Amino acid sequence: MEKFRRGGKKVTRLHCESESFKMDLILDINSWLYPMDLGDKFRLVLATTLREDGYPDGGEWNATDQEGGSRADSFEYVMSGKVYRIEGDEASNEPSSRLSAYVSFGGLLMRLQGDANNLHGFEIDQHMYLLMKKLAF
Repeated sequence: MEKFRRGGKKVTRLHCESESFKMDLILDINSWLYPMDLGDKFRLVLATTLREDGYPDGGEWNATDQEGGSRADSFEYVMSGKVYRIEGDEASNEPSSRLSAYVSFGGLLMRLQGDANNLHGFEIDQHMYLLMKKLAF
């Protein structure tokens, strides 16, 4: 875990491994808004919409326009961003190669790396929401 300032904000860069999907994550978070400690476990969800019904929201969320709540209601930290790069493992001749997807959340960056089957829905310029919630152990 690295801590630094970016644009006057306190930023923490998390280096994480998924316990269930064999994915590696590097994620910048605003640690003034959402402090994290080494060893904290959390649930992370990536979604293209916050609407509970799954319909696209066009990347513009307005809670007053939605009936029945939003996916964000059960999370503690939410960011909105855009996929800006996808890289494959061209050196591998394996049928299930690894991919890396890069998302910018207003300058806070994320790299998610893992099996291509788990990242097949990512597209360049795709709008993305990141939702996080700490887990109690």
